[in-house]
Amino acid sequence: MRFNPVFAATLCLALAASCSSPRDYYLKGADADASELKALFGLLDNPSTGEEERFAVIQKLGSSMLEREDYGRLVSLITEEIEKRPEAPYNAMHMLTLAWAYSKQGAEKVAALYYDRILKNYTDLSVNGESIHYACLRRLIALVPEPERRIEFRRELIARFPDKIDMGTELFFMGNEYESLGEWDAALDAYRRFLPYYSSEIPGRPDAVRYARTFIDLATIPKTWTHESLDSLLTVVKQALLTGNTRALSRIRAGVGFFAMDWYQDLDSGNSQVLFDLGVFMTGGRIYFSDTLDPSSNAREAFLRTWGWTERISIWYLYFRKVDFPADPEVHGRWEWAGIYFGEKLQ
Repeated sequence: MRFNPVFAATLCLALAASCSSPRDYYLKGADADASELKALFGLLDNPSTGEEERFAVIQKLGSSMLEREDYGRLVSLITEEIEKRPEAPYNAMHMLTLAWAYSKQGAEKVAALYYDRILKNYTDLSVNGESIHYACLRRLIALVPEPERRIEFRRELIARFPDKIDMGTELFFMGNEYESLGEWDAALDAYRRFLPYYSSEIPGRPDAVRYARTFIDLATIPKTWTHESLDSLLTVVKQALLTGNTRALSRIRAGVGFFAMDWYQDLDSGNSQVLFDLGVFMTGGRIYFSDTLDPSSNAREAFLRTWGWTERISIWYLYFRKVDFPADPEVHGRWEWAGIYFGEKLQ
C-alpha cells in the first residue's frame, strides 16, 4: 500500500491527542503500546476514515496482536469488522487473517471453512503481489482430509495458476488422490500427464517417476508373468534354474518394474531396473538354490538364496512379492518374481 500523507498526519494527531477509547478489551495485555492502540482504534471508529486507511489500521492492530500471540482478541476484532461492514472491499483479506489466527490456535477445521468461504464468496485480491485465492487453495490442500476435495482444489490450481505451481507435483498427487478413491482411469490419466514433467522433484516421493510408470504399465500390459500362489511361482522358477532355461526365466520374471541391484543400492538409481540377459550369468554351469526360503520371508514377500551364477558375484537372492495393484482385481494379490539382489543378504 502506498504511503498516504493525510492518513499519516491524522494518525500523528490522534497519537498526540491520546484520545480515549471505549475498546478496553483490546488494550489488556498491551501496556507498552496502549497509547498507540488507543489512537488506532480512534481512527477505526472515525466514520471519515477511508477504506485504505481503515485496512491499514486493522493490519496494524492485527500485527500487534499476532506479535503477542493474542489470537482470541484478533479473532474478535476481525469478526466484528466483517459483521459490521459485510460489503467492505478488504473483507477477503480480513478473513484470510482470521483463518490464519484459527490455524495458530490449532483450529484447522475452522480455518479451512474460512479459506473455503474466501474462494466461494469473494473475488480474488492481490496483496504484496500474491493472490489470496492461490494462498487459500494451498492451505486447503494441506488441511482438508477428503481426497475428492483435494482433487477439486488441485484442479483449480492447475486451471487458474499454472505459472505459479509445480505442475508435476500437482499431477502426481492428483493421481494419488484418484487412486485412493478407486477412480483408476482418472489416476491413469493424471500419471500420464505427469510423466512429461519427470524432472520435477516431488516432495517426499523420490520414487514418483518409477511409481507412475509402474502404474501405467500395470494398467496397460497383460500380466502374464504372475502366479496364483508363491508355491506355483517357485516351482517354475526352480525348474528353469535346474534346466538352465534362460528363455523360461525371462518369461517368468516380472514384465513391469523388475530390478537387479545389490543390497546397498537404491531402487530408484539409474541402473537398478535395466533388464539383462540372464544366460550371460549362467555360463559357469548349474545354478543351485536353497531348499527353503530365507527366514525373513513373510506372507507378502519372499527371498530365495541361489548361487553358482558367476565367479564375480556368485550369490543372488531372488525376490518374490505379491502384486499390489487393486486397479486390476484379477492380478491384485497374485505373486511375481520382482527382482534380484546381488551378494550375501544383509543381516
